[in-house]
Amino acid sequence: MQTPDYGRTKRTCYYTYLAMSSVFSLPPMLFVTFRELYGISYTLSGTLVLVNFVTQLGIDLIFTFFSKYFNIRKTVRLMPLLTSAGMLLYALSPQIFGGHVYAGLLIGTVLFSVSAGLSEVLLSPLIAAIPSENPDRDMSRLHSLYAYGVVTVVVISTVYFKLFGTENWQYLTAFLALLPIFSFVMFSVSPIPEMNISEHGGGKTESGRRLGLALCVICIFLGGATENAMTNWVSGFAESALKLPKAAGDILGMALFAVLLGLGRTLYTKYGKNISRVLLLGMCGSVVCYLTAGLSPNAAVSLIACVMTGFCTSMLWPGTLILMEEKFPRIGVAAYALMAAGGDFGGSVAPQALGIIVDKVTESGWAAELAPRLSLTAEQIGMKTGIVFTAVFPILGVLLLLYMRKYFLSDKKRAVRISGVKATEKTV
Repeated sequence: MQTPDYGRTKRTCYYTYLAMSSVFSLPPMLFVTFRELYGISYTLSGTLVLVNFVTQLGIDLIFTFFSKYFNIRKTVRLMPLLTSAGMLLYALSPQIFGGHVYAGLLIGTVLFSVSAGLSEVLLSPLIAAIPSENPDRDMSRLHSLYAYGVVTVVVISTVYFKLFGTENWQYLTAFLALLPIFSFVMFSVSPIPEMNISEHGGGKTESGRRLGLALCVICIFLGGATENAMTNWVSGFAESALKLPKAAGDILGMALFAVLLGLGRTLYTKYGKNISRVLLLGMCGSVVCYLTAGLSPNAAVSLIACVMTGFCTSMLWPGTLILMEEKFPRIGVAAYALMAAGGDFGGSVAPQALGIIVDKVTESGWAAELAPRLSLTAEQIGMKTGIVFTAVFPILGVLLLLYMRKYFLSDKKRAVRISGVKATEKTV
């Protein structure tokens, strides 16, 4: 029997993750444009971000509890078409909905958010199910391509808007909407390996498996929070707190952050090992970066710290998936869905909490009194305070990972001891 060409399947997964980056990176760059062209408030634009995360979280939870009812192969193949449909509706909202542009943007957001949630739930276990000599490096490569996709979209969008103006945003959006169609074609002609639907993995007792999996979910929650707080605020922080022009904030902030995010994952792809240590070092580095960005009086040092957070957080999300796969071999799609839910929840909670702190501090009396003494504005103090507060997530991550290392080591010793007892019983 001829061996299926899973190499083509793997390359299609990589391309799909690359194409999906437009879903996350382009819409936030259009919020000012929507306000100027259609009178859509920042509050309503922020609601689109919330809808994006809530929809993805809903998909994660559905697959956590009901994955056995889905035809995984068909879902994987149809997933890219949802992305294209959502982005096309996003682009054509002014023509289709007339004076109710926001309704089209909202529906389009729901559609491509469903696809984004499916990609998180299915592409990682799909890569894990493909036979490979280095599965953890394949996982790291998958997630690195998302980061490089963000860089590409930010740079192309910045150049496009400079050349053609933001009023022509629809053409760029429509072009990006066509990219996932190639994923649909490639998945349709590529073999899809069998994936375990249940959440159970081998080699663990029921109670040990549940506690270990719960620790991994908390870890990816903290990792998602640490990464996405800076992802969502690095451009705003560079513009508001460091007083950089918007284009410079996008390129020097968001784009360089994504470059280092991808670089860290690429380096692990080539040289990575001992994922527990990598996760711990990443969390420790993130603590240093957040505190430096928020407390340093030097704008250049603060910006470097913001950008370096990309490198430190690069393996926190995919690394936790690698750790789970290492501790629970043959883990199922439901477990990956639960992990995606944890990461998405962290990725929505942290930026929201940071924003609330920025607003509260900016409006406070003590910030207004302190601002002249530090030669800062109240808004700058609010931004810096929010960034410093966010360091609580990687700090908790450090403590959790120290506990996890101790837990999994004792769990391994316990498993060896039980295996020895069973071997003795069989001999007797």
